[in-house]
Amino acid sequence: MDRKNFIKKTILGTTATLAGVSSLNASKKETKKSTYDKLMEQVGFNHLPNKEIKGMKSVLHKADSRGLANHGWLQSRHSFSFANYHNPERMHFGVLRVLNDDIVAPGRGFGKHPHDNMEIISIPLEGDLEHKDSMDNTAVIRQGDVQVMSAGTGIFHSEFNRHKDQAVKFLQIWMFPKQRNVQPRYDQITLKNQHLKNQFHQILSPNADDAGVWVHQNAWFHLGNLEEGFNDNYTVKTKGNGVYAFIIEGQVKIAGQELEARDGFGVWDTEEISIEAHCGNAKVLLMDVPMSLA
Repeated sequence: MDRKNFIKKTILGTTATLAGVSSLNASKKETKKSTYDKLMEQVGFNHLPNKEIKGMKSVLHKADSRGLANHGWLQSRHSFSFANYHNPERMHFGVLRVLNDDIVAPGRGFGKHPHDNMEIISIPLEGDLEHKDSMDNTAVIRQGDVQVMSAGTGIFHSEFNRHKDQAVKFLQIWMFPKQRNVQPRYDQITLKNQHLKNQFHQILSPNADDAGVWVHQNAWFHLGNLEEGFNDNYTVKTKGNGVYAFIIEGQVKIAGQELEARDGFGVWDTEEISIEAHCGNAKVLLMDVPMSLA
């Protein structure tokens, strides 16, 4: 390999770091790989076997097994490999590539940085997060809201905790799109009927006219606030999809697996899963996603 190509590969290799740790230098963006290409290079579809469940396939990610990044102003737990956390057996769940559980310090945030060809969903859990992007959107998302960006051909955005005395907690979720190079778009909604108990409310789908925000992917997200004694089944939306459940709060049993706060549990090769709540005020996010990247 000649010196020029060696230097180029070295520069490209250094770009796989946490987006937003500092403001990006726009003059160097030509040397950086796209969000899509960097993450596609890392996919492997390796899952730790879960021998407790028979029949359907499943993978269990306990809360304390997640990756940890502590940057002072940002504490992030990674359910899948991200930035400096790399686990070849935890790369993605189907098209679900990133699930970060973030805490942003008062007055701090992610500086202006680029994304492309990724469906990016943010779900605030506490506090207010201010968003600005290259499509001239300026907005604040807070608990009870859902935000989506289709990065498509490319966008820049920033996210900051707008309060000086309160941390922001939110889930940051990335999915591979079913179509590349779409026109970038932004949307956010405030969830209706979010206070209702013992129901799973659809917060995301592939359909612009359906409940929740929509994405360029055959994915459906549902959020449920469950009381002790809740017992019901969830039907997978379409053949070839699996369900990754993230337990935001409380204790539940899904498909026979006992789960606690911040555990993640994925199941596939099944048409439905059973869900039971074992304590009051359990909060569960179900992500129904294609298992194939094709």
